[in-house]
Amino acid sequence: MTDNERITIFDTTLRDGEQSPGCSMNLDEKVRLARQLEALGVDVIEAGFPIASEGDFAAVKAVAAVCRSVTVAALCRTTEQDIVRAGEALEQAAHPRIHTFVATSDIHLEHKLRKTRDEVLEMAGRSVRLARSYADEVEFSAEDATRSDRDFLCEVIAAAVSEGASIINIPDTVGYTTPAEYAELIRTVNERINGDAEGTPVATISVHCHNDLGLAVANSLAAVEAGARQVECTINGIGERAGNAALEEIIMTMHVRADRLPYTNRVRTAEIGPTSRLLSEIIGCAVQPNKAIVGRNAFAHEAGIHQHGVINNPLCYEIMTPESVGMPVDRIVLGKHSGRHALSKRYAALGYSLSTIELDAAYHCFTRLADRKKRIYDQDLLALISEWGRERDGTLNHNASEQPWSDLPSCIEEELISRY
Repeated sequence: MTDNERITIFDTTLRDGEQSPGCSMNLDEKVRLARQLEALGVDVIEAGFPIASEGDFAAVKAVAAVCRSVTVAALCRTTEQDIVRAGEALEQAAHPRIHTFVATSDIHLEHKLRKTRDEVLEMAGRSVRLARSYADEVEFSAEDATRSDRDFLCEVIAAAVSEGASIINIPDTVGYTTPAEYAELIRTVNERINGDAEGTPVATISVHCHNDLGLAVANSLAAVEAGARQVECTINGIGERAGNAALEEIIMTMHVRADRLPYTNRVRTAEIGPTSRLLSEIIGCAVQPNKAIVGRNAFAHEAGIHQHGVINNPLCYEIMTPESVGMPVDRIVLGKHSGRHALSKRYAALGYSLSTIELDAAYHCFTRLADRKKRIYDQDLLALISEWGRERDGTLNHNASEQPWSDLPSCIEEELISRY
């Protein structure tokens, strides 16, 4: 591996992530999450947009003061007051970065900025020059890059680099591009900026993808293969509209498929689960059950065939372990698709060893109940056992071969269904 294959992880959960409706955080919560992001091992924490509010200014200042082993970035537009405010917020940072941006697509120039291309070109160069007076490290973003004229985009980027921007971000601001198209754009920009450079590139290419078409992670990884060396992402993929590229998905894809994505990063994967859960706790917004890596069902198995395979060897159906990403280990979920192997294993864990006949009878009762309940809990299994009585040694009171468990009485079914 060479240094060029090291990917910088830029986390913007505290800035772009917080812009997700209903996901705002107060100062203490931001600092708490920032400390966990530092423990997770991200390289850059974008702590906020200082000009936006006093709260954002205070948050950037606080994170800069407490997070000493990471770069702390502050976002700002290409205006003097924005840049000055960002510089002030980062005064105490051990590793400060000012991140300035301006839109480059014609639709943004005409309808939002109401600026000409020449004016935007001048704004880009001037803003980076001013930002360099407050921080040695300056990142420039061309907002809505994927819908911009390619030649004009490269012209604006060249102006930013000439004034000292060392990181150039090519964001898919509206989640519009596709992996092949995005990779082509990244290669073009990289060649024009760094094509003649010998040794160290003139500027690092960064990517920031939104998930409007569900392609944020795929686009980010395609960009990495095309030469991008910084990826901007968020925990749980939170962010504007449909969100951002999810940090946990990018990291674990590179980890699991290192054969195809031979890149390194400094993220501690065992901290992914704790970080995800902390964010959910802070914002009061849980991830969907089927969310990759950190969802409740990510390592859960209900189908009998899957359960049998996982019981024999988790590698049958799991490409990573829950322990590797700091997720709770509870692989077997009992439901109507579960099989006898899973039921027997769960009863054994509860202290009951069932004979073949007893297991068949118990399974019959179990499936009847499972048809009426979405999920079966340990309390349900114990209740099923208790209705026929158990000796202290865990054997059935009756002779199962002569009097096997028959249909579960309807009154017991109703009680169990209503109880949980």
